[in-house]
Amino acid sequence: MKTIPILREQNSDKAYVECASGKLPVHTRCSYCMNCKGIQVGARVMPSPYENAFSQMRGNAAPPEILMEAAMQFNSLVRDGSAVACDDEKGQGYTPRFRTRV
Repeated sequence: MKTIPILREQNSDKAYVECASGKLPVHTRCSYCMNCKGIQVGARVMPSPYENAFSQMRGNAAPPEILMEAAMQFNSLVRDGSAVACDDEKGQGYTPRFRTRV
């Protein structure tokens, strides 16, 4: 597992990482990526709340409240964190965690 530093924009809440897919926003891409295993806060790596939400899924759907809670927890971790714990050892880049029905 590797850690990818979080890059922040001055005077903004936007946070990015440089991964194999390029410069990606942490809040909208890393949070939904299969390779994201957590956020480094200080010396600890806090597990991604989406891992827990994914384990609570029944079939292909998750209750909206579980996903909303995971999103709020993830955003709090990003606010306090300095890096993303990434399990992308093959260099595939962003891999969506949830399928869309498009």
